[in-house]
Amino acid sequence: MNIHIQDIHPLSTDNNKWNAIQTNLKEKISKVNRLTATDIQFIAGVDVAYWEDEGIEWGVCSIIVMDYATKAVIEETHSNGMVVVPYIPGYLAFRELPLVIEAAQKLTHTPDLFMFDGNGYLHPRHMGIATHASFFLNKPTIGIAKSYLKIADAEFEMPKNRAGSFADIIINNKIYGRVLRTHQDVKPIFVSCGNYIDLPTATTITEALINSESRLPIPVRLADLATKKNRRQLRNNK
Repeated sequence: MNIHIQDIHPLSTDNNKWNAIQTNLKEKISKVNRLTATDIQFIAGVDVAYWEDEGIEWGVCSIIVMDYATKAVIEETHSNGMVVVPYIPGYLAFRELPLVIEAAQKLTHTPDLFMFDGNGYLHPRHMGIATHASFFLNKPTIGIAKSYLKIADAEFEMPKNRAGSFADIIINNKIYGRVLRTHQDVKPIFVSCGNYIDLPTATTITEALINSESRLPIPVRLADLATKKNRRQLRNNK
């Protein structure tokens, strides 16, 4: 059964409207759990990669769906195309959404939760790609970032050097996300709620998907590898 995509706003909106769109959606963010870890059957990892060819920018999105219990990959979808939305800091979601939605529409399994290679609530308007996309997907989402997006010149506290250690990212007395160390002697990752989930649950789910191969949760790592592979193939074919 194909996933039903909500019609939230046109994907090709004028960038003069972006701030108003995100400000409106921000008021609808919910950090109340729609599910718990035991409710998850299928979980998806999402990543988008870009490249330039003769002055034209292209993008590819990969979505990897896996069984949460067995960690077996059960489906993989991709989308690619010319990227016409300009890059404006803080509004990356508007560039990525068309490719994410196209790849999601190809799914034959409906994930219970999506994990994005990128931020969610850890964003100046709490509207990173994981949060923004959640309104279209109508599913709980988690943002997993490899590097820190500095907001309001706020630094973060480094967690202790052991697996499972974390420190909340607090900006203006508000928790935006969490720095999580998934392996000893390895750089931490940055976990944030996307939507329809709270931070402790997002952290628990993330930790359950870590293996010895990467600091990233398995769905995000596989999506990252898939986008790199597809980008390489598409580059060679052009």
